Amino acid sequence: MKVILFPIALLTGSLAFTQTQTPVVKDTTKGNSKEIEAVTIVARKPTVESKVDRTVFNVANSAIVAGNTTWDVLRMTPLVSIDNSDAIKAEGQSVTVYINDRKSVFTGKELKEYLKTIPADNLLKIEVITSPSSRYEATGSVINIVLKKRDDEGLKGSISLSNRHSTKNTQYSNFNLNYHKKKFTQTLIGSYANNNYVQKGSSNLMFYADEKLNRDLSYETISKSETPSLSSTSEFELNDKNNIGLVMEYYQSRNLSWSNTDGREYDDNKKDFINYHQAQTADGFYRNLGTNAFYKYYDKEKNRILDINLGTNYSGNDNNQLINKTIVNDPKIKEIGSINNSQMRNYYLKVDYTQPLGKSWGTIEVGGKTEFNNHVIPNNLYGYSLGTSEYAGLSTRDKFHYEDNITSVYANYSKTFFKKLETRIGLRYEYIDFKIRQDVAGTERKDGYGTFLPNLLLKYSFSDKYDLSLTYDRKIWRPWYSEFNPFLTPSIDGTYSRGNMDLNPNPNDRLYLKFGILKKYFISARYMYTNQDYWTTYSSEGGRNVSYPGNFNGRVEKYYIFANTNQNFLKNKLNLNVGFGWYYIDNHDFNLKNDIGGKAYINYWGGSANLSYTNLFNKNINVSAWMEISNQNNGNTQANNTNVFHNISITKIFPKTQMEASIQLMNIFKRPYSDDITYNQGGTVRRYELWDWYGVNVTFVKRFGNQKVKENTKTDVEKNAGGGK
Repeated sequence: MKVILFPIALLTGSLAFTQTQTPVVKDTTKGNSKEIEAVTIVARKPTVESKVDRTVFNVANSAIVAGNTTWDVLRMTPLVSIDNSDAIKAEGQSVTVYINDRKSVFTGKELKEYLKTIPADNLLKIEVITSPSSRYEATGSVINIVLKKRDDEGLKGSISLSNRHSTKNTQYSNFNLNYHKKKFTQTLIGSYANNNYVQKGSSNLMFYADEKLNRDLSYETISKSETPSLSSTSEFELNDKNNIGLVMEYYQSRNLSWSNTDGREYDDNKKDFINYHQAQTADGFYRNLGTNAFYKYYDKEKNRILDINLGTNYSGNDNNQLINKTIVNDPKIKEIGSINNSQMRNYYLKVDYTQPLGKSWGTIEVGGKTEFNNHVIPNNLYGYSLGTSEYAGLSTRDKFHYEDNITSVYANYSKTFFKKLETRIGLRYEYIDFKIRQDVAGTERKDGYGTFLPNLLLKYSFSDKYDLSLTYDRKIWRPWYSEFNPFLTPSIDGTYSRGNMDLNPNPNDRLYLKFGILKKYFISARYMYTNQDYWTTYSSEGGRNVSYPGNFNGRVEKYYIFANTNQNFLKNKLNLNVGFGWYYIDNHDFNLKNDIGGKAYINYWGGSANLSYTNLFNKNINVSAWMEISNQNNGNTQANNTNVFHNISITKIFPKTQMEASIQLMNIFKRPYSDDITYNQGGTVRRYELWDWYGVNVTFVKRFGNQKVKENTKTDVEKNAGGGK
């Protein structure tokens, strides 16, 4: 770790030492003067702002956006961590991602690939809302990605080209066009990426219940994908209070992968080792079309807001994988493949209304949403080895159906008492009615349940220098529809995987305490409690080792203590944000009730640092550095290693030609990897993966038109207390 910390510390010292007091050279043209003035207004904002319910990462016009996608910047956002399975967390909590205050339909790897299509240059800020109000459909924290909104007359935009070299080269390009004329605004964003990745790893599967199986695997996977995307936002101002608009997004990804696995398996029954080799080819084609029509009424004088959103999402995902297994000293090749062509249909209507109650009665916010989902996953197995004893009894085809209707209503009330005590009381009610079934197997499940989700926020300001806040909320995490699909498919590691039709949701309670000092230093403590959850587990079914999401009862308690500071130096040119925390997890009741191994008590350190310097040597050079200390412990999976992620970026701006060139160094001092163990009733699975997240990225950007940006308007409650959204 010293090897990594030293260059970043040296960079900080060098930037401060080399800063001179030379006045900024004035532009001679009126147009350039306006442009610099607009950029300066944005740059005066602190890079990181800590509010009562959220941390705001103001990334617009900073060096961190150059050459990056939104996914890359999200990795470097304070409080946010992303594991090797692309699961996003904030302060250890699961998150729900919003884009411009609209919930994203994507999750997991689809969300990752979609955010990679949004250039970071379009980002205004990222809000990490650790205590979201009842307005949000959230399972834990909320990450709201806010894009720039341009409202100056005429046509403007940018084009960027990037090349990233890790194990292999990856190319990325995008364009951004914005046209504003009087009351009409049109934005068009397009991108294309040619991604190439190499991932290496190993695993050990130990089934100690009967002490009959021990399997060691090592593998390498080469992946290639092509991902074009196009989004359009049209907005028309009917008058000074009424706006209408339409958002349309299309995204697709065509991917290919080749995997080679060498395995060594010890069978206690035969008292012998079996060595084998598996080769897998896989191809997939994913596409999504989303639409959102919206109407917004905003009375700035009376602070009344009405938002109506009507939307649809259509997506399809075709996957085909073929596995060939060769056992040493056996000339026969065993072949099995699987095909699934899932389809998702989503429709929703959402209404939100905000209004003050007199001059001092506070603010009321009410709303609701109803959505319908209709998803289908046809599954098929094929291959000339299906009739052999190894694959006997497998279902070769079935069609899985999932339908649901989720309706929710909420109310928030916010008021400040005695000019010192800010309060927000919220209540959300959600009801889900769902049906799942298989056509061939004939299995089905129908269920429905309602949930009350209370929310409370209190903030007391002792003075303009000291404040204390307390928040409480109850959340519920529901399984993703494909996690219910019980169809059994083979995996490259020699195991099988399926879903679980009997999965239950995960309710949890959270308490958060935060103390602010001088508006620069923050100390926070968080407590989370749950008594049921679902995680990946393993069992033996018909002589096969099967992984699936399983229900786990048992109490889990998590405690976090975190300290954070944000500092500006040298007339706001140098910004430093540092956060560090201690995490403690009590799993003893969880482990005892589920009869699994692993540590009953887990504690570890984590933290991050962001440094940015604007206009180095007064030569339009921006520099940024980021580092994160990351440990990943989830349920019955525990980490054996600590990663130190790091990134250094240097951007040179050419104002006269409106061009930029940047170079980015990613994890150059140490390549990240994961090493973890999953504990279950039948044994343990230890996995090691070497990530392809390292190397050098070079980007060129060409801009045209006026790049002045406008922040989305919010109510006083939203600005000051964070209570609205």
